[in-house]
Amino acid sequence: MKKVLLLGAGLVTRPLVRYLLDQPNIELIIASRTVSKADALLEGHPQGKSVALDVKKEESKLEELVKTTDITISLLPWIYHLKVANYCIEHGKHLITTSYVSPAMKELDAKAREKGLLFLNEIGLDPGIDHMSAMKIIHEVKNRGGKIISFESVCGGLPAPEDNDNPFGYKFSWSPRGVVLAGRNNAHYLKNGEEVKIDGKNLFTNYWRKEVESLGELEVYPNRDSMIYQELYELWDSKTIFRGTFRNIGWCETLYSIAKMGWLDDNERNELENLPLKDVTAKLLGADKTEVIKKTSETIKLAEDSRVMSNLKWLGLFDDIRVKPEQWTYLDILSARMQEMMAYQKGERDMIVLQHDFIAEYPDNSKEHIISLMIDFGIPNGDSAMARTVSLPAAIATKLLCEGRFAGITGVHIPNMPEVYNPVLDELARLNIKMKDSVAKL
Repeated sequence: MKKVLLLGAGLVTRPLVRYLLDQPNIELIIASRTVSKADALLEGHPQGKSVALDVKKEESKLEELVKTTDITISLLPWIYHLKVANYCIEHGKHLITTSYVSPAMKELDAKAREKGLLFLNEIGLDPGIDHMSAMKIIHEVKNRGGKIISFESVCGGLPAPEDNDNPFGYKFSWSPRGVVLAGRNNAHYLKNGEEVKIDGKNLFTNYWRKEVESLGELEVYPNRDSMIYQELYELWDSKTIFRGTFRNIGWCETLYSIAKMGWLDDNERNELENLPLKDVTAKLLGADKTEVIKKTSETIKLAEDSRVMSNLKWLGLFDDIRVKPEQWTYLDILSARMQEMMAYQKGERDMIVLQHDFIAEYPDNSKEHIISLMIDFGIPNGDSAMARTVSLPAAIATKLLCEGRFAGITGVHIPNMPEVYNPVLDELARLNIKMKDSVAKL
């Protein structure tokens, strides 16, 4: 019996917990600040145990938990992963995370190898399934003597079409803060041999539409630094390397206007406490609240009857509505209102869309356009597609690690090796989470 420690009991963890509890040779210990959340996930299962843990304050307890288990899965915020990883090094334990590999985590590679440990990161959806499904095709092309000369990968979490019923075309299953803050991210990618760099303030002005099978057109905007994938995926011959995010039509223009107004300001401002949204918007723009609509129109340079202004009105930014954010910043006030207006209701489904586009070239000068597409839907009144696609890859990797399937793989890794991605993708397909590939000759 292998003992697995799960740190965190957030919204995406349920599919992972249920999957691991179905394995006869795994005992699962869930450590969470709110132990009732862990208990709800375990549902009294005899192979599960809950423990109260505040990772900020109870370092010795965290260390003891790592020490007395075989594998640690950290689904904590990424800022805690390094602390957990160091305890894993000290006590000779494997580590699984769904987060991006930080420079500090990467520096632990030699120590992990020395101890014969696997620290498998980025084993979720994006990053995770995107890596595995992309590398499978890249390796297949190379094994046939070909090379990838163009690579584009776009992923997004959206409402299922039948539940896409608000003007933003988006719904949140948790706090919108992080999603909205994407408007600050710089972007960097390669397009037809030319590097493109976009400052965060202009991110949402650099978008375009892409046709997706069975869904129609969606908006695409760049997702951070795509250039690092040249090395990660060994795309040395590729003239285009682009990673992006899917959203429904209208999202980018609206979010650009929201950022332009100043709503992404996260400095605490006590003077905003308990003010109606109309007054908050007026303060943000330095306007009289009686002219807040006019001032907004002037600030974003769009007509008062424009689609974006209609969206802002629907959100209630010009109304006498009060919200209670976690803290009194413009960003948190906006996030709290978005959470109220754009949450999934009982019985509604979310949807994950992931599409890779490759152009492959072969020694006889023939070319192929390969499209690899996954559309996964949440289960009404059950697990969301986001929860399934983020947590099940980590759960499967944990099971395989317990079974000794990754023997000989040590150090800090992402799932870009056939020994890892093949069995994980096979098991995901068994759970009906799979890519659909199509090939067209060019």
